[in-house]
Amino acid sequence: MSGKTTISVIKADIGSLAGHHIVHEECLKLASEAMKNAKNSGLIVDYYVTHCGDDLELIMGHKKGENSSEIHGLAWNTFKQAADVAKKLKLYAAGQDMLKDTFSGNVKGMGPGVAELEFEERVSEPIVAFLADKTAPGAFNLPFFRIFADPFCTAGLIIDPALHGGFKFEVMDVKENKVITLKTPEENYDLLALIGTTGRYIIKNIYRSSDDLLAAAVSTTRLSLIAGKYVGKDDPVALVRAQHGLPAVGEILEPFAFPHLVTGWMRGSHYGPIMPVGLKDAKCTRFDGPPRIVALGFQVRDAQLIGPADLFDDPAFDRARSIANEIADYMKRHGPFEPGRLEMEEVEYTGIQKVLQDLKPKFKPAS
Repeated sequence: MSGKTTISVIKADIGSLAGHHIVHEECLKLASEAMKNAKNSGLIVDYYVTHCGDDLELIMGHKKGENSSEIHGLAWNTFKQAADVAKKLKLYAAGQDMLKDTFSGNVKGMGPGVAELEFEERVSEPIVAFLADKTAPGAFNLPFFRIFADPFCTAGLIIDPALHGGFKFEVMDVKENKVITLKTPEENYDLLALIGTTGRYIIKNIYRSSDDLLAAAVSTTRLSLIAGKYVGKDDPVALVRAQHGLPAVGEILEPFAFPHLVTGWMRGSHYGPIMPVGLKDAKCTRFDGPPRIVALGFQVRDAQLIGPADLFDDPAFDRARSIANEIADYMKRHGPFEPGRLEMEEVEYTGIQKVLQDLKPKFKPAS
């Protein structure tokens, strides 16, 4: 057992009510009961169960460290039981993210998304948990670059000496399963050359350069690369530590005032604006979207989760939501044409490949 605190966010789409819309209350109830039992047994210190769209989210505080087979096993078994409930209720896509039959000690590579932070608690330890639906993990590339490398967003990079040395970005090539670490601001251009390709190069972890303090973690699961076909969008989660030599909570939230285009939306095959919403609006109905993101703020005390504060449930983000709706109108009117629909490389795992294969024999040599 680690003496440090670990915060784990583990999510899965285990089935939803009325299409890809929202997690059923019976599934949420079961997950809460499983977490309560785990807390009473001493396996975890604290928990918070919620959803973003059709994804069941387990937020856990514990002392077991990252990649703990006990914690991951708890999440896996909870998802399996919730999926069984979904099947009994004949919910849509029951067990969608459960891509393996047998737990092997870690949920990574098995379907669920995971973001974890292991750290020595500071005098005050605020964190933000981001939960997204109808998009892929590369959706965090742009806002996380702005949080940790753009002084036009994060004034602390100029004002706070503890941030002035910059941050190290660990970037994962999800196709080659390799990582590279680049330091900002010195290697800003190299970093941007990679993370602008959001389907392949994904920010995984971010560290403060001065002392390698772990500041942020992002889930990097690409379901289509695991399953070899389209089984649903990845719907990533992320954790960010805030304040006291790290970006302030307001700096962490600021990039989401711009509803940038992300991959996902209907059938995982379209570009759409990511809309920052409060939990009450974390349900995707318009063209199965538009993509949503929730931000929950906690204070961590001895691995206990104090909160949460529903950070996007604020009229300050009303304009971002209005802009997102306008962008959604514009992108939707492209219909099946790029750039409304994703480029062929991004939809290669969907049923469109069957259509193309059926058409292939009908092509004739050009005269």
